Amino acid sequence: MLRLLGFVCGIAMVGFVLLDAFETIVLPRRVTRPFRLTTLFYGITWGHWRWIASIMCSGRRRETFLSFFGPLSLILLLATWAFGLVFGFALLEWGVGSLAVAGSSSPTTFWDALYMSGSTFFTLGLGDVIPKSPASKLFTVLECALGLGFLGLIIGYLPVLYEAFSDRERSISLLDARAGSPPTAFEILRRAIRADHAPEVTWLLREFEGWAANILESHLSYPVLCLYRSQHDNQSWLAALVTILDVSALVMVGVDGIPPQQARLTFAMARHAVVDLTQIFNTPPLFDRNDRLSPERLTEFRKALRGQGVILRDDASATDELTKLRKAYEPHAKALAARLVLTLPPFQPEKPHKDNWQTSAWKKLEGSEMLTMSDGHF
Repeated sequence: MLRLLGFVCGIAMVGFVLLDAFETIVLPRRVTRPFRLTTLFYGITWGHWRWIASIMCSGRRRETFLSFFGPLSLILLLATWAFGLVFGFALLEWGVGSLAVAGSSSPTTFWDALYMSGSTFFTLGLGDVIPKSPASKLFTVLECALGLGFLGLIIGYLPVLYEAFSDRERSISLLDARAGSPPTAFEILRRAIRADHAPEVTWLLREFEGWAANILESHLSYPVLCLYRSQHDNQSWLAALVTILDVSALVMVGVDGIPPQQARLTFAMARHAVVDLTQIFNTPPLFDRNDRLSPERLTEFRKALRGQGVILRDDASATDELTKLRKAYEPHAKALAARLVLTLPPFQPEKPHKDNWQTSAWKKLEGSEMLTMSDGHF
């Protein structure tokens, strides 16, 4: 009876792991099944990892610690799947009860079955524990085939994952000289108008409409990418996405010299990406009192932009429309930021910052020529 129960549990475990791996790696869409091994794995590991980060001093060390989780969790998840398959087939072999230890007449135990399963899955083939019955031989062949297929799946999965990550980061790097570090809507508008190149904003919104669509497709298919952090501590995919939403909302409300049509398209796609990604983590919108653009800040924001030659609509209807647009995406972005321990960008930088391209690990780039490039041409 106990062996029969083990056999049934083995079938369930193997099927459960294979279904979870298929949904995570092969299936190119969001899975809404309530209980999944991957969801449980990330819920436990990311929760503890985030807690450890919370007791660390904020700064580069904590950001480095958080950046380890994405790649490391992927390795641990693959190891969890492998262990689940090995353990499941061990239950099947033990349930059948037809293994033999070479050169011994003693009955085999579950540990012998587990050893047999591990050596078969990783194709060691030592031959010191051998199957005797047709059912046991069938399970051995199936497990060996799954081990080879599992290895091939991983080899094909990692390049796709890192290609999507590289595409994401390449576009984020484009914002450095156009939006500052970290990126802000103020810098995008200021630099474009100061350079007498307002169509640059429309071009940027068009480029990032496609980028947001890629984020939506790749991060829904491979949610682990959300946990991969950017190369620089003051940049992130969420900060870039929110900055583009901020600019789109401002242009939709009204910025002199910039047509709103492209902003509407980009806003729709970027907002779609933010909302769908919150559903992956089952994170409801976060409504808090931390207003990124309070009425006082909005007045200062408009005044500062006016001083740079950027004219925003400032009537009451424009303010109401901007508030309504911000409510459509900010609560979702705040929920993602809290879940992933990321920082949302302000509308306007609190103090001047050098762009990442203006700094170096070996020496600081100084001089009026560099500052003139930043203010005049970007």
